Amino acid sequence: MLELGSLIESNDGWRLPAGEAGGNGGDGDATHYDVAVIGGGPAGLSAALYTARAGLRTIVLDKSPYAGALGLTDKIENYPGVPGPVRGVDLLKTMRDQALSFGAVYIQETVLSADGRTTPKEIITASRTIRAERLIVATGSLGRVASLPGEERLLGRGVSYCATCDGAFFTGQPVAVVGENEEAVEEALFLTRFARKVHFIVKGHTVRASAELTAELREHPRVTWHERTRVKEILGDTRVEGIRILPSGGSEEILPVKGVFVYLQGNRPILDFFQGDVPELTPEGYVKVNEEMETSFPGVFAVGDLTGKRVRQAVLAAADGVLAALAVERQLRGREKIRAAW
Repeated sequence: MLELGSLIESNDGWRLPAGEAGGNGGDGDATHYDVAVIGGGPAGLSAALYTARAGLRTIVLDKSPYAGALGLTDKIENYPGVPGPVRGVDLLKTMRDQALSFGAVYIQETVLSADGRTTPKEIITASRTIRAERLIVATGSLGRVASLPGEERLLGRGVSYCATCDGAFFTGQPVAVVGENEEAVEEALFLTRFARKVHFIVKGHTVRASAELTAELREHPRVTWHERTRVKEILGDTRVEGIRILPSGGSEEILPVKGVFVYLQGNRPILDFFQGDVPELTPEGYVKVNEEMETSFPGVFAVGDLTGKRVRQAVLAAADGVLAALAVERQLRGREKIRAAW
């Protein structure tokens, strides 16, 4: 596995450079680990800390430190052992650095697909394929159902949630990106490689993304930034033909675009990367797990807000991650019981 010195330092901490595989083997660009963790929040990072410390080859795949509930939190004062107030992204960096110090590998990329029914599990991003004996899913519950007028009707007909997947279809055409998080900023920058013009639409006047990325997007010659702007409707009969917007203090206008990429958040478990069936869900729509956080897919664990806890606190999500890590270590070492202490 790559040592810490093999990683590069970014604004958000240490991570594997894009395009490098890491790990200790595999064929082509595929890399094999003992444990893959999808999600870099408190649940995922706590799991990675424990599995890496137990000597298991561990990789964390995180689309953005700003994407989860903790990353969106401006002030935390009640996380045990961390005097506050502290920003959520800073607390996550502390957790990430601790996991990395024990040998975990961290990659900031979006997972496009994961197959939880096979062993090893196969996880695919835009630049690599990863195989792991066990999978811990910690993607949270900020997913959403279609809420913009016209969004559901035109999904797959110009409406998309993944620029990495669909951006090339809009080469030379105007598109719109709706959202105000780091994922939206990154995806908008990706679209500038293909689209003739990118309209970036923000409901407020700021985005939750690094200053460097935000400045790059604002200054890009193909990007038009729309602040304090609401999306009223996505227009089109059989395909997207435009988007109706309402700027604050202004009048409605129609932007003629061929694609609309939506990055808004909600309160549903994020499981859209699973190929085919997802693990069994509870009647409320959350992931059903046993006492060791294992799902109906053997070897796949779900932790944190995915499981629909009545009380959502970072410390409880971290505890889920630890429990899953202990269970993974038990399984991979062939023991009947979880070790009481490490």
